[in-house]
Order: sequence, then structure tokens, then C-alpha cells
Amino acid sequence: MSVDPTFIDEDASSGSGEDVNLLDGHSKRQSTTPRSGRRKRSRKAAGDAIVDAMLEIAAASKMRAAAIMKNEEQFSISKCIKLLDDMQDTSTSMEDFDLELDRMELVAAVAGYHYYNSLTRQRCRSMSPVGPGFMTKLLNGDDNLCREMLRMDKHVFHKLCGTLRQRAMLRDTAGVMIEEQLAIFLNIVGHNERNRVIQERFQHSGETISRHFNNVLKAIKSLSRELLQSPPLATSPQILGSNRFYPYFKDCIGVIDGMHIPAHVPAKDQSRFRNKKGILSQNVLAACTFDLQFIFIYPGWEGSAEDSRVLRAVLDDPDQNFPQIPEGKYYLVDPGYSNRDGFIAPFQGVRYDLHEYRGVNQLPRNAKELFNHRHSSLRNAIQKSFNVLKMRFPILKLAPQYAFHTQRDIVIAACVIHNHIRREERNDLLFNSVEGGTVDDGLPDLDDQPDMLLAASIQEQIASSLRDSITAAMWNDFVHKWDEW
Repeated sequence: MSVDPTFIDEDASSGSGEDVNLLDGHSKRQSTTPRSGRRKRSRKAAGDAIVDAMLEIAAASKMRAAAIMKNEEQFSISKCIKLLDDMQDTSTSMEDFDLELDRMELVAAVAGYHYYNSLTRQRCRSMSPVGPGFMTKLLNGDDNLCREMLRMDKHVFHKLCGTLRQRAMLRDTAGVMIEEQLAIFLNIVGHNERNRVIQERFQHSGETISRHFNNVLKAIKSLSRELLQSPPLATSPQILGSNRFYPYFKDCIGVIDGMHIPAHVPAKDQSRFRNKKGILSQNVLAACTFDLQFIFIYPGWEGSAEDSRVLRAVLDDPDQNFPQIPEGKYYLVDPGYSNRDGFIAPFQGVRYDLHEYRGVNQLPRNAKELFNHRHSSLRNAIQKSFNVLKMRFPILKLAPQYAFHTQRDIVIAACVIHNHIRREERNDLLFNSVEGGTVDDGLPDLDDQPDMLLAASIQEQIASSLRDSITAAMWNDFVHKWDEW
């Protein structure tokens, strides 16, 4: 008797009685062939056969599905389950075989429905473009997709690619054009993606992804001298267009503040990089215009360093190339900095933050409060710049697993791209989202006070005199003209 090697029915008896042993009145069936010699149908093949059968039964039960659909409601698993529950409440007999068949048919319909949907979802995911198809869809497809994946509009992206190509900062390779190299970089910094994810998306090796990331990072950093420029000497339109700021701040050219970026550092350096909130971070000194463009960026200071100390180190080091402050011009700084020539800080010991001027305490009670409120409102520009920068490049919100010098360069590159987008697209969605309002102001800690060694200097006296004159003029107009404040 030949035995089908593909499938053996373990429940079938040969009929000869040789495969049955009697023990204590119970029969024990043994396999005619050793278990190790059996070859069963593969699980996948059996599963596919079962699924095919379920789908056939589901297709045969279209009328039952139509019966379930009431009031034009869609056929769903939940409705099948409800009908099965109703069947459980019905007493059945051996003669009511049709009801059992109906129940089996519904179960098969549910299983087939669920399996078909899972196949459809998997198919949709597998059809998402990768490699060259991904770039084609980005550059020729929907504008919103390009804006989401590349963090900028198409024409802004092409303009940046053209600049990098024209100046030979990057070059096309045999398998990767400059557009794809820049897209790789923007996908990493714009979504904080790991190398393995980018490999799958662009269909390149990990070494290729890493090489192009570093090449683009170096190229964009080299644009910093062009895109991080000194502020214009003319009064900012944001000041000219407001009675609250003009003419009081007509000589103000920008805002300076520190920004903490999470940092990944070796264990031996962690005590220096742990800031007052207990987070490992690098302290980044930034200066920006009221148009939300960065003027100067100095990353890499340990998180424990106070803002005033970082600024003093920059001013004392000519190699840092901090923009020369023209005579009579100045930056706005928060209470964590000293009030000195070229840097106007608010009055100490007077409410300053914008949220302190809400509700019943909305109106200022004296000249110093009025000055501090308008100073805070105008200085809010740098908080808006920080917010846009971090929203566009989420890699700045988490400590990336790169060498620290690379982490520093990423901050510079992000600010360069930030300025490029601001110049090329005035209707950028992220910039528009912060204009016309205020954002939470990151005030310094109470113990982060300015260096009092400079308090008695001539520079501080000059700055205090200028601040007092601005305050007096502002308060006089507020009292007698009752401007918007």
C-alpha cells in the first residue's frame, strides 16, 4: 500500500488491526510510519489553502452580507459578531443543520474579510516609493509631501541645490545626484531619522548615506558666512510699523539669547554639560533680527555655562567674528545678561515676562514696568526664531548619536537653512505660524544673574543712561497720549 508522502491522515486506521494496541480496555492508535519520517504540508501552504477556502465561502455569502447591511450601513466584522451572538441564543437541534452552516459561513466571512483587509494594507505599505521612485514622487508630486519630507517648498529646495552645484560645494556622483544628497540630509535632520531608516527609503548602503550626510553638512556649513550676515543698520520694519516700539527702539538692531540643545557626550564630560534642569545640553549663543533671521551662532558651550559668560567669551575672542556693533546701536538681552554698551537689558526686580501682564495686572504701574513689557514683547523675536528652528528640525529636540563636533555643526547648518528659507519664501507655513503672536519666553533661572563685575563699568553707565532716557520718553507718551501700550 503506497502512502502519499505529502500528507498523512493521523486519524485514519489501516483496518488491519496492527496499528491498534489494547491496554486496560482502551485503544491506542499508532502511526504507521515514524513521526520523523512524516512530511506535512508547510504551514504557509496550509494557511493559504484555508484562507482561499474562507474567501470562497465569504464570496458565496454575499446575500447574507447584504442582509446584514441595513440602512445602507457597511458590512463589518462587528455586525457579524453581533449576529453570531444572536445565533448563540437560539436553541438548535441536530436537525437544524442549516443554522450551523449559516454560523460557519459567517465565521468564514469574518475571517476572509479581516485577512483581505490586512493584505490590502500590507500591499499599500509595500507600494510606497523608495529609492529613485521616492525622489521622483517628492519632486514631481504633491507640494505638501515635498514640504513635509524636505521641510521646505520645492522652489526653495531647488534654489539651494543650484547654489551648492554652481559653487562646486557638492557634485553629482554616478548613483546619487545633488538633489538626492540634500534630500538625504534633510530627511535625517528634519525627522531625526536613523541611518537604517534612510537606507530603506533611498535604497543606498549605510556607508553611502553617512558619506553624503557629512558632505552636505560640510557644504551647508560653508554657506554660513553668506547667510549669517550682520544686521542692517536701518531701523527694522517691525519697529517702524509699531507705535509701541518706535521711536524708542529705533537704534535696536537685534536680539541675543542662549538656546539649550540636548547633547550626547561621553560620561567623563557629562557633569559639565548638565544644565540647571539636569539635562545634558550644549548652550548655543544666538543673535537674530526682528525678521527672525539669525545673525550669529556660537554652539558647543557646555550646558552648565551661564549665558552671560558665553557672551563675554565671544566678545573677548576676535576669532569668533562677532558682528561689530555700530556706534549708537544695540541688541536687546534678557535679565541674565549685563546692561552694557551695545546690550540693553530690562530693569532688575521689575516684572518682565509677558504672562505677568495679563488679567487684572494688564496695565503697567510705572515707567519701568512699561519699558520691561515692551522690551519683552520686542525681544520675543528670538523665541519665535528658536521655535521655528526646532519645529523644522526635530533633531535639535533630542540628543543625536553623533560625535560632538557633528552635533555643533548640525546646529549651524540648521540656522543656515532657516535663513535660506526665510529669504526665499516669505509665506513659509512655519514662519507664518509664529508671526503676529507671542511664544513662551524661556527666562533665565533666578540664580542666572549677570556678572556684577561689570556693573560699575563705564559701559554699564552709558547703557543705563540710554535705557533711562528711552523709559522716560516712553512713559511720558503713554501718560499724555494714551497710545496702545
